[in-house]
Amino acid sequence: MGGLAALAREAGHKVTGCDAGVYPPMSDQLRDLGIDLVEGFAADQMHFQPDMYVIGNVVSRARLADGSPKFPLMEAILESGAPYTSGPQWLCDHVLHHPSNPRHVMAVAGTHGKTTTTAMLTWILESAGLQPGFLVGGVPLNFGISARLGLASAKGTNGHMHRFPFVIEADEYDTAFFDKRSKFVHYRPRTAILNNLEFDHADIFDNLAAIERQFHHLVRSVPASGRLVVNADEESLKRVLDMGSWSGVSQFGAGQAATKFAQQTSDPTSTAAQNSGSSTLNNANAHTFWSIQGPPNDFAVIHQGKELARVRWDITGVHNQLNALAAIIAAEHVGVSVPQAAEALASFQNVRRRMEVRGTVACAGSAITVYDDFAHHPTAIRTTIDGLRRKVGPNARILAVFEPRSNTMKLGTMKSQLPWSLEEANLAICHSGGLDWDAREALAEMGARAQVGHTVDEVIAQVVAAAQGGDHVLCMSNGGFGGIHAKLLKALG
Repeated sequence: MGGLAALAREAGHKVTGCDAGVYPPMSDQLRDLGIDLVEGFAADQMHFQPDMYVIGNVVSRARLADGSPKFPLMEAILESGAPYTSGPQWLCDHVLHHPSNPRHVMAVAGTHGKTTTTAMLTWILESAGLQPGFLVGGVPLNFGISARLGLASAKGTNGHMHRFPFVIEADEYDTAFFDKRSKFVHYRPRTAILNNLEFDHADIFDNLAAIERQFHHLVRSVPASGRLVVNADEESLKRVLDMGSWSGVSQFGAGQAATKFAQQTSDPTSTAAQNSGSSTLNNANAHTFWSIQGPPNDFAVIHQGKELARVRWDITGVHNQLNALAAIIAAEHVGVSVPQAAEALASFQNVRRRMEVRGTVACAGSAITVYDDFAHHPTAIRTTIDGLRRKVGPNARILAVFEPRSNTMKLGTMKSQLPWSLEEANLAICHSGGLDWDAREALAEMGARAQVGHTVDEVIAQVVAAAQGGDHVLCMSNGGFGGIHAKLLKALG
């Protein structure tokens, strides 16, 4: 919603907004844009009398224990008959598909890596001179902002509209209390990345099949000339495609799918082998396969068994290799060559709160490094720690400090996966405040390698007691985590 407000402001609208407990970096960005932010949802905000209320999906018709509404402003809007819409619908109508300026929408979907992959794709297009619009659920360091309108589309000499790209992080969470479809159904992309898919959002989805159905709604909205960029290692995404697809499909992978493709291409009679010898890059409806080869900091981009380029950069983790590959494939769909995209990624600076170094503290002739990361799902926690482990080596100590803050984690749906997700950490410290399940019990199999603190202050004390020179303290949460990063740096100093 903060990014949406930034787009509306750039388009010339006067924008105000309300929320509870907004934290950096979005709070800083809104302030810098001159957007007034009101704390809370009091009904007296009706006096602003806006032309349109844009409702985020945090708002509901919920009641507090005393029977009063949790969101009085929403009740007042409904009673008054004032106009309102959802964020995704407003975005569709006024930015993505406005008749005067329709965009080539490039949507990045998946349980993990949406923000990073969206930022990668946007930077590739920017480096290629396409000046894309974008809306990212974070702040890409290459841009310093989370959203912009980008270059306007224009009619060519032949009278046809040339659609300039708009890259959007495509979330599967529901749109609003009055529209329970996934947000991305509104975006109608021409290029769609399906990066991965596993169970999440247990507060609104009953099972993985329900999420797969929403992903297929997205697939249904891509035109025949469009492209689906799909992770072939994900069984869930295979099931999504099995429901039907009507666009070009570019599959990618690094695991079993890559092995299977290599085996197929070794058989000269196979379709894969025959396609590997033909030019399929410019065929919109071609079904092709892409893979990676090499370590995360220096790897080859392979298409149909042939190396097209190499990516050399400082970003860690196999998951980010796959994120990069997906971004390269999507960028190729709008005319950016693979070598050009790979070169752009060499200067990609990542996103705030994605393995972001918040500071170092001298200790015993060495330094303790404190990181901030958005990881909150067990799979994301595991891949984030694995990426750091690959960077710092097998002998360095990693202290994983995490807050199970997402709705899914608060429900305890995935608590049994936490020991698995923390295997590469030397010590895990869980902030258990606000949980209805026993974190100590969930982490019991880790023994002395796991600790639990009920408050942020308790967690900080545990880190200070355990930290040694050379340690890497990785803080993971999808919220502000009580400002733990600055507090840790102060306490460790």
